[in-house]
Amino acid sequence: MQTHQTWIWQQPDWPKFRWDQAALASRLSAARLAQGKVLGAVQVLDANLTLEAVATILVEDGLTTSAIEGERLDLDAVRSSVARHLGLPTAGLPAPPRAVDGLIALLLDATRNFSSPLTMGRLFGWQASLFPTGYSGLHQIRAGGLRGNEPMQVVSGRIGHERIHFTAPPREQLAFELDRFLTWFNTGFTHPASDVDGLIRAGLAHLWFVTLHPFEDGNGRLARAIGDMALSQDELQPMRFFSLSAQILRERNSYYDILEQTQRGGVDVTDWLAWFLAQVEAAATAAESTVANTLAKARFWLRHQAAALNERQRKALNRLLDSGRDGFEGGINTRKYMSLTKTSRATAYRELSALVEKGCLTPTAKGGRSSGYEIVW
Repeated sequence: MQTHQTWIWQQPDWPKFRWDQAALASRLSAARLAQGKVLGAVQVLDANLTLEAVATILVEDGLTTSAIEGERLDLDAVRSSVARHLGLPTAGLPAPPRAVDGLIALLLDATRNFSSPLTMGRLFGWQASLFPTGYSGLHQIRAGGLRGNEPMQVVSGRIGHERIHFTAPPREQLAFELDRFLTWFNTGFTHPASDVDGLIRAGLAHLWFVTLHPFEDGNGRLARAIGDMALSQDELQPMRFFSLSAQILRERNSYYDILEQTQRGGVDVTDWLAWFLAQVEAAATAAESTVANTLAKARFWLRHQAAALNERQRKALNRLLDSGRDGFEGGINTRKYMSLTKTSRATAYRELSALVEKGCLTPTAKGGRSSGYEIVW
């Protein structure tokens, strides 16, 4: 009887992944249809609006890929970093922390430079950019280098009652394993196999890298960035128009469940790929509303281009517009306006009233002292 867990990387035919192409056919078709729809919707945007849509997706990607790991980033800091990297206005936004700026630089490098080979040096640079101080929280880690000799395990539960969800390959195998992965990944782009669809390749890349877990921290974020790089290679697009990380965050529990199930099994990864393709479909479908919202925002400002608005009013309106039709719960009220614009109650009330008079805002249906205002789309 087997007395210890055999992980996927311990299988004799690792990493010769297998999957049931017929079982994935409908999932793949649906994912391709959703992907095509969002790429088609982007075609109606001009260059400025395309950049704005990309910025929105990139902000969402930065926030959510960190949130999957339990790290909450400041929204304005992420907005600021994205704006700086894309050459967009940064007025009123704070200077981003180095770690936030490093994350956005990583995400952009993975997609903008999708045709450049993925190398050990590039991976080291990406991981180091996530931890510019050499610390993950309060813990000092190896930044820009492979993990040490201690076993790398994913563990939950209190001390004495731990549950091991996964054990990664030992340190002495890492150089060989990473070289094998990088050779496969780079060859798969320059000489794609006719029987491996690009979306399936992205799913395999994500799974393979996170299974190797080569760094002390940041492996999940790097795995998702590599998946995005593979998607950009599939689309031959240097910009992402849908955020897979945002969708994974929405399905965070099932994400960890399917990873654990797959990493505890053999090299047949059909279930993982079916799950991954479903997330691609859902992410692309959700992104259609981002494109539609970008167009609606452009039309709004076209209608109000002659309105005399101060910087605080524009900031509040843009925050409402960026949140979409249902994204800013309850609309904006005096208290929220004060918090957002750092102004007094009297000024907030006066400026909100002016926005109603100019036709930018309308009172919500909810009355009383907590009544708010919403965008006139």
